[in-house]
Parts: sequence; structure tokens; C-alpha cells
Amino acid sequence: VQLVESGGGLVQPGGSLRLSCAASGSSISVYAMGWYRQAPGKQRELVATITTRGGTNYADPVKGRFTISRDNAKNTVYLQMNSLKPEDTAVYYCNARIPGLLNYWGQGTQVTVSS
Repeated sequence: VQLVESGGGLVQPGGSLRLSCAASGSSISVYAMGWYRQAPGKQRELVATITTRGGTNYADPVKGRFTISRDNAKNTVYLQMNSLKPEDTAVYYCNARIPGLLNYWGQGTQVTVSS
């Protein structure tokens, strides 16, 4: 499966962005999907995941601010980001996986939160 992220950009603190991850080559319905991020000089970290049945999990720093969702009909996963903070600045990556079997990454989209 090929993953292409979009929706990143420059936003002021307190603002919102919605990231999209469009998949091709295979249906995402069989994959657990996730968003990860990597800030300069730091390791890639989990942001949010969503199971094939729609169950979600969030990293503590984004709980209550970010929402992950999936539209299997559109083969797309979303990350709605509200109340953005400067520490949310990072490259955001989309992930599709079948645990122990398959693991795919997108190329990433830059999110910069700055005044």
C-alpha cells in the first residue's frame, strides 16, 4: 500500500489543522492505521492509532486535542489537530500495519506551529 500525507503547514499557536493520509494499492480496511511524528533531533513517536474496528489510542500530549478517524470508503485516514502548540511542530507520518506481517509508511508532512 502507498500512503500520501497532506494538510500540513504553518499555523499559529491555538490554531487547527487536519491531516489526511490517502492510501492506494490496497484497501486500508484490513490495516491498523496510525499517525506518528518526528521533531528535529528526536525519535519518531506515536501520536494516535485507530484499529480496523475504529478503536482509538492517543499519546498523552495530544489527548483531548487531536482526533484520528478513518474513512474506508475513501481509503483515507485523518488527523484533526486542535489547540496546536509549538511543541507539536514535527514531521507527521502516516502508518499502515498488520501486526507481525506488514508495515508501511508515508513520506511525511511538515507541521509548524509558530507565531
